[in-house]
Amino acid sequence: MNVKEAYYYLFYKLYKLFDNGPANWLSDWKAELIIDVLFIFIGLSVIVYYTAITKEWLNFENSSAIIFAYIALIAVPNYLIFHHKNQWKDIVEKFDKWPKGRHQICGLIVYVVVLLIVFNLVFAFYLMSQIDWSQYR
Repeated sequence: MNVKEAYYYLFYKLYKLFDNGPANWLSDWKAELIIDVLFIFIGLSVIVYYTAITKEWLNFENSSAIIFAYIALIAVPNYLIFHHKNQWKDIVEKFDKWPKGRHQICGLIVYVVVLLIVFNLVFAFYLMSQIDWSQYR
């Protein structure tokens, strides 16, 4: 499985998670939103690691344009990948044809990666909380 196919499969698993739930409306948009949030978590953890390692507090008070650009850099390509001309339907149709055993293995990998991203962010904030910031202000 290449990176592109793995990315599509992440979308597929999230789509199926929402589509099989009680509120299955807009499942494709919810899946894309979760992918966007995961990328925001990755970017945020990089910033937090940088802050924890260098012990320099990054000031984003006047950087709303940078934050907006980062979110747009994530959301626009995802929109073009999944929703422009409804490509998400082809992705779902393709992965629906996979055998059950392959779904179980790949699904486990997807959920482990998602959990690693979330735990990475939590760990980054934990590292930052261990710093005595009064020494650096």
